[in-house]
Amino acid sequence: MFAMSIGALVGATYSTFYGRRPVYLCTLPVLFIGSIGVSTARSIPSLLTWRFIQAMGASPASVVGTGVIGDIFKIEERGRAMSVFFAATLVGPSLAPLAGGYATHYYSWRAMQGTLGVLGLIAFSFLYFLLPETSQPGERDIDKMKQKKGFTFVNPLRPLWLLRGPTLFAIAIILSACITTVWVQLIPLAYTIGERYNVHNEALIGACFLPSGLGNLVGAVIIGPVSDRTVIRWRQKRGGIWYPEDRLRAALFPILTIVPTSILVSGLVNRFVDGTPGLVLSLICLFANGVGVDMAFGPCAAYLVDIMHSRSAESLAANSALRSLIISVAVAISLPMIDRFGVVETNALCAVLVWISYGALWFIICHGERLRAWVDIGYSVGDTN
Repeated sequence: MFAMSIGALVGATYSTFYGRRPVYLCTLPVLFIGSIGVSTARSIPSLLTWRFIQAMGASPASVVGTGVIGDIFKIEERGRAMSVFFAATLVGPSLAPLAGGYATHYYSWRAMQGTLGVLGLIAFSFLYFLLPETSQPGERDIDKMKQKKGFTFVNPLRPLWLLRGPTLFAIAIILSACITTVWVQLIPLAYTIGERYNVHNEALIGACFLPSGLGNLVGAVIIGPVSDRTVIRWRQKRGGIWYPEDRLRAALFPILTIVPTSILVSGLVNRFVDGTPGLVLSLICLFANGVGVDMAFGPCAAYLVDIMHSRSAESLAANSALRSLIISVAVAISLPMIDRFGVVETNALCAVLVWISYGALWFIICHGERLRAWVDIGYSVGDTN
């Protein structure tokens, strides 16, 4: 997670300076090299080193992708595009255990890592031939320099300074609470579902991750149009005035109901429902949680692009870095909690945190303009969006 955070910060910073295309073309070869290194590693230190390099090469794609969306989609179309994009990124962690479990059980985990490298190379080829530079003319930092001499070093940690904006910081906390519900269920899944319902085959345990990813896809299909329609409807109500926080209204319902209810019911099912009915209900809860998390994530991510259009990738990178820190700590704490107190109690705590984040989101919607005025970090306005 540390490598992914650093990689995202580096990729976002340089995409603002040099543009989106150069970052893709420089980082995907790093993913390829790191993946081949992982697949051939012969010791734990070597494995960890190559895994760090692999993550550094893979992570910029997620935040730079949001920058591309911000470049080419209008405000009224951005919600649908962002939701589909993040559905794809969130479905990855759900498909990976199935693919990895199948490869490990029937072949070798090394084959899976080598495959990732090949896929990275294929992605590089597609982007090289098909992706033009999407940054608006004159918007890149390098375009604003009077003298352009060779490579320019840019502080990769500068996106973190955006978190001094109250709205950006609060959105990171809110999304951390929501996404924690995903990892608290998926990380111990081999124990909470595998041991509980006698599922021991690695491939079958990996298949149990699929409902969460499918839920992300369904959530994206639902929330994308809702997010954009919310912006259009409230803009009309305000006489054509754009108020960025209106988009966040689309995330209120899933954060209040779907996300906390699904994880709470999941814990209760795990404790009280045995056999096949318990397994089926647990998978349904994972699906519902995936739907709810993507419905919350899409509008919040699009909101960050809306208010930080010129530095959209950096705003998402800063958000991702803080989220990674919070989620890694939360997951590290949750596993001992499950052992000591139980699944119900741990899941209930996660649900309470999500409900608290609902209150924070409502506060941002009501007082967003004042919060943005409190610390000016270069927010976008309607004319620059």
